[in-house]
Amino acid sequence: MDVALQNRRSAARLALCATIGAFLVSLTALPAAGPAQAAPANAAGAAVGAAAGAAANILPHRAVYKMSLLSARNSSKVSDVRGRMLFEWADACDGWTTEQRFQLRFVYAEGDEMAMTTNYTTWEAKDGQRYRFNVRKLINGEEDEEVRGDARLAKDGTGTAVFSKPEPQDMELPPDTMFPTAHTLAVLDHAGAGDTFFNRVVFDGADSEGATEVSTVIGAAVQTKEDGADPLLKGKTAWPVRMAFFPLKSDSAQPEYEMSLRLLQNGVAESMQIDYGDFTVNAILEKVEALPRSGC
Repeated sequence: MDVALQNRRSAARLALCATIGAFLVSLTALPAAGPAQAAPANAAGAAVGAAAGAAANILPHRAVYKMSLLSARNSSKVSDVRGRMLFEWADACDGWTTEQRFQLRFVYAEGDEMAMTTNYTTWEAKDGQRYRFNVRKLINGEEDEEVRGDARLAKDGTGTAVFSKPEPQDMELPPDTMFPTAHTLAVLDHAGAGDTFFNRVVFDGADSEGATEVSTVIGAAVQTKEDGADPLLKGKTAWPVRMAFFPLKSDSAQPEYEMSLRLLQNGVAESMQIDYGDFTVNAILEKVEALPRSGC
């Protein structure tokens, strides 16, 4: 593969990795999640129902994260990553909206640099059955790709995603598919129930490649610090979470990438690490502020 193309794909995956789950610490005590296991019958309906409980604790918020290279193997083509991400999770009465804006600069071992700006916005119905998505990516100031469309799910999780960009296409979604916010809420519900493993297929619309199988391992609950912490963060229950992402079109037993994060009961993530095997990127929460609740 052409080096420039390979670099661009690595950057694109990094810039959109946080779209699944709608959250952004280190997690070393938990085992790596393995290949996915089949979800039980009626899992889609049960997960949506359970997620309604987790939704009651969600804090609509705006957060800013500092992103940087944590580590890289000697064989890695990436020598440095720097930038920031703005993330918003808002309550829109009948749905949830999210917006993620990335500004990242990649430096490669051969000396090349690449600046990537990504804007990713979504709307997701609170019943978990309707979803709209729009992604726009700029490379070195020039438009590289735009992805846009909407998707619907039946109660069994089957459904269809309809893309209008980059080109019109319809995509079938397999049984027990979830959209990103519903998946986040389900992870929180499983964490609150003391479950240690959760596996589902998630469609986020980040690209036209389709849904991804996400295997999630949840660690023991801890309490955040009471002193010296932001009022929105202190005294909250938090869980270390590790997720492994397996593209449905791949037969590999190894995930495409893994994500480790510390997730609070109110949906705020304090930090995140994304491991691509040859390099790992760190995201640290710099600032968080509450957004108004819908009042609906």
